[in-house]
Amino acid sequence: MTQDRWIGSSAPYIEGGKGDAWGSEAAKRGRKGSQRILAAGETPAPRVVADGLGIPPGSPVVSRQRLILLDEEPIEFAQSYWPADFAAGTALAGTGKIRGGAASLLADLGYSPGIVDEDVQTRPPTKEEVEALNLTSNSEWVLTLTRTITAPDGRPYEVSVMVSPGRIGRLHYSMKVD
Repeated sequence: MTQDRWIGSSAPYIEGGKGDAWGSEAAKRGRKGSQRILAAGETPAPRVVADGLGIPPGSPVVSRQRLILLDEEPIEFAQSYWPADFAAGTALAGTGKIRGGAASLLADLGYSPGIVDEDVQTRPPTKEEVEALNLTSNSEWVLTLTRTITAPDGRPYEVSVMVSPGRIGRLHYSMKVD
């Protein structure tokens, strides 16, 4: 991914009915995009998640941890979180593939995006990230994108933290102004 200019969009990942957005995006470039579910279930909300969801730290949330692969190589370590009051007991809490993807399931549950806020930063990796992303050492920094999705009624319903090796090199954002 570092040699090619890769311009993607966040929209297919947050809108329902898009199916395997990553697999489709990679296939358009003649590559294979896949993911492995590493863990899923109820967990206490870390501070960044609690802040994004507007709940106290440690409140129950459902987490889904994934390793995103490009041509079988790890390029992203991703964790998504949803309030347990609606996500517990759904496919979000399981390690199986979700038919149509998480965004489609969320839409079926009545959650659609109104506002999407993304925060990007660099930092040293955690030990878990070094291992998951096959980094050469913890001196190779990572790029993190923290996305909070809020429903049109103002209730935040998802926080995702996506971590990529710093060698990915660049994120490009473009927006249409009406």
